[in-house]
Amino acid sequence: MIQRDKPIAAIATAPGRGGIGVVRISGSGLAPLAQALLGKIPAARRTFKAEFRDAHGAVIDQGIVLFFPAPRSYTGEDVLELQGHGGPVVMQMLLQRCLELGVRLAEPGEFTRRAFLNDKLDLAQAESVADLIEAATESAVRCALRSLRGEFSAAIDQLVHQLIELRMLVEARLDFPEEELDPLEQTELARRHARMVGAIDVALAKSRQGSLLRTGLQVVLAGQPNVGKSSLLNRLAGEELAIVTAIPGTTRDSVRQTIQIDGVPLNIVDTAGLRDTQDEVERLGIARTWNEIGKADVVLLLVDARAGVTREDLALVERVPPGARRVFVHNKIDLGGSPPQVQRDQAYTNVHLSARTGAGLDLLRAELLSIGGWQQGAEGLFMARERHLAALRQAAQHAQQAGELFARPELFAEELRLAQEQLNSITGEFAADDLLGEIFSRFCIGK
Repeated sequence: MIQRDKPIAAIATAPGRGGIGVVRISGSGLAPLAQALLGKIPAARRTFKAEFRDAHGAVIDQGIVLFFPAPRSYTGEDVLELQGHGGPVVMQMLLQRCLELGVRLAEPGEFTRRAFLNDKLDLAQAESVADLIEAATESAVRCALRSLRGEFSAAIDQLVHQLIELRMLVEARLDFPEEELDPLEQTELARRHARMVGAIDVALAKSRQGSLLRTGLQVVLAGQPNVGKSSLLNRLAGEELAIVTAIPGTTRDSVRQTIQIDGVPLNIVDTAGLRDTQDEVERLGIARTWNEIGKADVVLLLVDARAGVTREDLALVERVPPGARRVFVHNKIDLGGSPPQVQRDQAYTNVHLSARTGAGLDLLRAELLSIGGWQQGAEGLFMARERHLAALRQAAQHAQQAGELFARPELFAEELRLAQEQLNSITGEFAADDLLGEIFSRFCIGK
């Protein structure tokens, strides 16, 4: 059984060699540990140079010490940061000395979990710490930082406040069921309800776009051999990532690359051409292609613009899972003389371009952003996770259902209560221990 009240320690810098490495310690009553390790108790929030000593008084390393007494620290507990030379052996020796002095090794995310449990961060802010570390684009960094500063939580708190006010109006009437609402009160109730529903929809829209910044769009390039999949990957990435030849079947395995379009990450996978073959290696590549297609948000099915969409291409697109958006990319328009364009019909979107010359690439980029739900110039986005989106969708559903129950105030009030409960789960006001364990286990050790 892990002791949650015991001081913890971990190396807080990335593995490998560096100029500086940091060992972080958090817990109550760290003064004896500091005295044994440093020979003195450091002053609060002031840097000083110190020697880090082992049990026999020999110097392990020397560096800078920072001490943050509770509650004015990241975790809300005493926090001691030891900044030494960033060699892996030095860091391990220093960490081992801390463990000898009675602390235990921190679990992944345990420093941030303690910050949450000590009311230094709410749950949405705590999750944004990991999102900030893992951000793949500048837009994602700015979005995660807004959530860390509490903008997402403030928006959720405002929605909860509106729900509470609306519930107060309704539940006050439940105490006097014989008195009917007059027309003015009914109008005010309907107005507040409509405003609250609209506010939830706005928060959900911003969260969807923020989620796109966090996870990116999974895009798979598929099609028959020699239609230009690798050429399109190279053009989108801006470098020669995949081998391009006129020989069908050149690509045998998946080639992955993450690119940015207007700050939105796109995880693009170039795959083996789909055809019947007796080549065992190529057959393995084709099997992997279908595996990648099964995980895609968007499948770009490349075809030769001179031949158009063939029966074989239609047979391929029918095998794409219904959850993925399907776009026909008509490549090699430079050989056929047709202009770059986007055509839409009831079944598919068709983008005409040339991977060799780059003509029409902007049309494809815009189409991918549109499929992802991205809006140009969007501000104030929230770095949302799937659980946030699920809670907002549930809250919106309960709010909509409440609107259908004006004549039944007790059911109207219950739907509002359920909506509020969903919103509270985002910031962690109601959070089960197993949910917290799942969230923080995904953090890096030392944070």
